[in-house]
Amino acid sequence: MNYIEFIRRDMEGSDLDTRRRIACELLKGIATNYKKQVTDIVSLQIQNLLSSFATNPSANWKDKDCAIYLVVSLATKKAGGTLVSTDLVDVQSFFLSVIVPELQSQDVNGFPMLKAGALKFFTTFRGLIQKPVAFQLFPDLVRFLGAESNVVHSYAASCIEKLLLVKDEGGKARYTSADITPCVPVLMNNLFNSLKFPESEENQYIMKCILRVLAVADISSEIAGPCIAGLTSILNEVCKNPRNPIFNHYLFESVAILIRRACERDASLISAFEGSLFPSLQTILANDVTEFLPYAFQLLAQLVELNKPPISPSYMQIFVLLLSPDSWRRSSNVPALVRLLQAFLQKAPNEVNQEGRLNQVLGIFNMLVSSASSDEQGFYVLNTVIENLEYGVISPYMGNIWNVLFMRLQNNRTVKFQKSLVIFMSLFLIKHGATNLVDTMNAVQDNIFLVILEQFWIPNLKLITGAIELKLTAVASTRLICESPVLLDPAAARLWGKMLDSIVTLLSRPEQDRVEEEPEMPDIAENVGYTATFVKLYNAGKREEDPLTDVKDPKQFLVASLAKLSVLTPGRYPQIINENLEPANQAALLQLCGIYNCQIV
Repeated sequence: MNYIEFIRRDMEGSDLDTRRRIACELLKGIATNYKKQVTDIVSLQIQNLLSSFATNPSANWKDKDCAIYLVVSLATKKAGGTLVSTDLVDVQSFFLSVIVPELQSQDVNGFPMLKAGALKFFTTFRGLIQKPVAFQLFPDLVRFLGAESNVVHSYAASCIEKLLLVKDEGGKARYTSADITPCVPVLMNNLFNSLKFPESEENQYIMKCILRVLAVADISSEIAGPCIAGLTSILNEVCKNPRNPIFNHYLFESVAILIRRACERDASLISAFEGSLFPSLQTILANDVTEFLPYAFQLLAQLVELNKPPISPSYMQIFVLLLSPDSWRRSSNVPALVRLLQAFLQKAPNEVNQEGRLNQVLGIFNMLVSSASSDEQGFYVLNTVIENLEYGVISPYMGNIWNVLFMRLQNNRTVKFQKSLVIFMSLFLIKHGATNLVDTMNAVQDNIFLVILEQFWIPNLKLITGAIELKLTAVASTRLICESPVLLDPAAARLWGKMLDSIVTLLSRPEQDRVEEEPEMPDIAENVGYTATFVKLYNAGKREEDPLTDVKDPKQFLVASLAKLSVLTPGRYPQIINENLEPANQAALLQLCGIYNCQIV
């Protein structure tokens, strides 16, 4: 049995077929009805085992191991939490008298099973061990990373990682950056060294610990330098033969969080990180390391976003590659490629408008939006274009964009697509005005705007979810009914009322009351055959940006806009509201007017 299998069975509880686990499960079962009797018997047995160990520690180490195992295995976890408790022993005194001597042993290689058991106990009861006691043992945990036993250094890494996740009441982290930063140089050195032990070259427990430490510690340039060197060295090795997806994911997450946290603190590190990472990322791209391509694109997106314009030529070479249709053939790469394309659109809008690149970008949008499996990604591209390019740049392309969207609407109108369309139209309105929105749509077909409004915008507005999306669509819809001549025309009174009804539904009702979405069946034909899957890097994620930072409250914006509009033609809008809004929405609107002290006259 290799050490990974042992850990999986021992620490992660997959040893259900072993005699000692079965015996413990039997005891647990009996204890449900005879708790006191079982507790008394087992407690006595634990004391006997420890007494036996005390008489001859070298010969009877298994007795102590068995005692520790009994306490850990029969511990109970509180429902819905990570806190573990036991009635068999007093955890604090057992920890101090039985576990601490093992952890403070200077011989990290002696009696590895006993060391592993002690580390497992510490990990299991970490929430109950007082911070001063636990923290005093932190250097010992760091020492155990140097143990030759794969199990022991894995358990030490897991213990450190889990300790850094402990929360006190109120959700506040028990161990902070101030606690661990002083020992981070030694800790990281030992973690990287432990990856050099035979069979631990791709030890996922160690890499997860590296990730956790980088997430908590203050990342100075003194720490960042050796860390990025260590991580890129490992990356270069695993590129040759990717075989452990869990290890690899933690590796890329570690790189991502190191980039994010170090460069946020010290922007001068960006060039150093680029120098270290670029050769590795170029190797992945050049050698078409399929498993790593999505990760590489996400890291490149992160680096592009950290740069200040103008973008360097090395990035522009990647941009050219990104615009090639061949890059988009693998569906597993698409979300990461979109993420990278968004970064370029955001950071290099001028370059996008040169050498026919915008045409290529819109070609990618067209390809993505035409398929139900990738249409959302297509809208991400389109929305980023709308957000970052001037209207004069995009206006010549709007006719074609609307044609593509209307064609898709005609051929395959999924709920997801219609919601994305409403969000896009809202963003366009916010960025470039209601008049441009209406005019560019009607240029494709006379009066198609009102058709789209009635058949798609109004019915789907109430289905919008997400705080930023809700605010965006509510404010855009409000501006439409309060500013657009098309909707202010008396002939459009019914549509005006229906639009307001939908806005009020969106803003006044909880999401679960207004969204009844059927899960959409995937397009099977596009998913036939195996492809590497896209895995999002949490630490390289795109930060959601609010396009409406000036509007704090969409509800207040609605009633204030309506009040201002109604003053121009007193008596007109209360009648339209009465005729077109559901009674519940009329009441909700009245309530909002009261809350914000606005009156529709």
